[in-house]
Amino acid sequence: MSTRTNALDAVVFGVDVQSGDVRGDAPSYALVVYGGDEDGLERDVVSHRKLRRLIADVEPAIVATDNMYELAADKDQLIHFLGSLPAGTKLVQVTGDERPESLSRVAKRHGVPYGKEPMKEAEAAARLAAHSVGYEVSAFTDTTEVKVSRGRSTGKGGWSADRYTRRIHGSVKRRAREVESALEDAGLAFEREVREAYGGFANAVFTVDAPPQNIPVSNERSGDVRVEIERERRDGIEFRPLAKRRDHVVVGVDPGTTTAVAIVGLQGEVLDVWSSRTNTMADVIEWIVERGRPVIVAADVTPMPETVEKIRRSFDAAAWTPQRDLPVDEKQHRTADEPYDDDHQRDAMAAALYAVDAHEDQFERIARKLPAGIDRGEVVARVVAGGETVETVLEDLTEDEESDEEEREHQPRELTAEERRIRDLERQVERLEGHVETLEGRIEDRDEQIEDLEAELAVTRREERRQIRKEREVSRLERKADRLESERDEAREEVEALEEKVERMKTLWKLDHSNFADVSEKKAGLVPVKVIEKFTKGAIRTAEEAYGIAPGDVVYVRDASGAGRSTAELLASFEPRVVLKNGNLSEIADAILFDREIPVGPGDDVAMQEVDELAVARESDVEAVIEDWHDRALERERDRKAEMVDRLISEHRAGDSEV
Repeated sequence: MSTRTNALDAVVFGVDVQSGDVRGDAPSYALVVYGGDEDGLERDVVSHRKLRRLIADVEPAIVATDNMYELAADKDQLIHFLGSLPAGTKLVQVTGDERPESLSRVAKRHGVPYGKEPMKEAEAAARLAAHSVGYEVSAFTDTTEVKVSRGRSTGKGGWSADRYTRRIHGSVKRRAREVESALEDAGLAFEREVREAYGGFANAVFTVDAPPQNIPVSNERSGDVRVEIERERRDGIEFRPLAKRRDHVVVGVDPGTTTAVAIVGLQGEVLDVWSSRTNTMADVIEWIVERGRPVIVAADVTPMPETVEKIRRSFDAAAWTPQRDLPVDEKQHRTADEPYDDDHQRDAMAAALYAVDAHEDQFERIARKLPAGIDRGEVVARVVAGGETVETVLEDLTEDEESDEEEREHQPRELTAEERRIRDLERQVERLEGHVETLEGRIEDRDEQIEDLEAELAVTRREERRQIRKEREVSRLERKADRLESERDEAREEVEALEEKVERMKTLWKLDHSNFADVSEKKAGLVPVKVIEKFTKGAIRTAEEAYGIAPGDVVYVRDASGAGRSTAELLASFEPRVVLKNGNLSEIADAILFDREIPVGPGDDVAMQEVDELAVARESDVEAVIEDWHDRALERERDRKAEMVDRLISEHRAGDSEV
């Protein structure tokens, strides 16, 4: 029964180099677009740029090639190419993974038409990939990072910088919450990391356990916020088979009321683990069949239990048991990095892993002898479980490749019983010698490891005791530091509040103790004056911060020269009752204050007495200045109207003369 996923209903691009080389001048490619039938077959010759554009526009399910480095000059360019593919498009190398075969051999094996012309090779690649032959080339994991950050700089400052910054950070926070809600609604697992800032978030990073096409958020940049989506890179290039194969595996079994089974690859990776109280032996065997072809069946006790032996015989696999029952602590140590649900799964997993450890050297010797294109699992199965030599298996696997059409004219003679016995004994001796060599080397390694671990254990224990004492002291000091910092912060806040209170009281005292020598009883008829050193925006803000400028205040400018439009507008925005000046105002400043109906008069006309940065003046003097300004304002307004009438008469006369 085939376990392949049929891709015939999807669009597949088959690609092969037509001319040139991707490492040199611009290459051209033979492109075959395969839709599952002959009527949907399209052929073309395209440049590298056009190929990339077609992939982006069409978004095929697969881009198939016999050599991935025909599309990129090196590993970095290949990763960039993979990153540019649409979310639903895979790059597939139909000839294999790190050790590819020839395209002709793969095509022949699967009954796909093949020719040496580039267009024929592109077609063969497309057909093979459409039938789930080959390996997906991947440089990215299924983890995606979604980053929500500021879309523009917060600037360098200014009177509205705080409000501007608060708005941007608030927008980032709102968008981050929207992204979080969308991920939760989609049922995706994710982790969130937030960097808080004034008014909200500076950025928020979501690490999502899903590829980009499954995430309900896209790249965007709008106003204050930017959303960026980036897949997590692998350390290198990974190959994933398109078809789910039943690879050769090592099986660990723990029988009993609860039966547990673990499937481990020949490289020692745990592929699956399972346990059940109700399933029969037939169910156990079926579960194993669906996940691989056992080379070794292992148990964690000696001798092998009858139930495990029956499972082993059903697969004709080799048996492995430890020299003595595996202790619980060793099983826990060996499976420490692997997840499991119960002790039965742990024991089955430990048996399989220890069996792989026992055959590790043998597996490596076999791998070193294999040429490219030979299935390692098949050779390992026949050597370990079948008792054959590597050379015999290789000869058997490759004898038909020399001449596919010719038939051999002679048959090897049948061996006698004695010859078969000699052959079997030779194979057994070879296995035992290899096993002895492996065990001797392992014993030496274990003795060295034991010595090293004992010495390391003594040092570690001393270090742990010292570290525990240190951590206790650090924890005590940290608690004390936290307490003192809290007390310090509270004291600072109290000091700041008291300082503000003192400043307010000083200001009130200064106004109530002006000590005018010529003022009558109860100091009646006095008015406070707010002093501004210069007619500049900086000096105005300084005075406003020091004691405040409110509507209706009397303001005195020590040096009124040099003021421009913006400075006059800033002072007018406070709506003072009158502005007393020392020096002459600029024409533009005088005009702006006049238009805003803010009285302006000379400071020399008002008797003032200054106490530090504040001053006090007679109310009558201030009223006189205001009345004088109103008189001058009426005269100024009459002059302005007269000037306007004269201008209108002149314009009218000029118009009559032209007529």
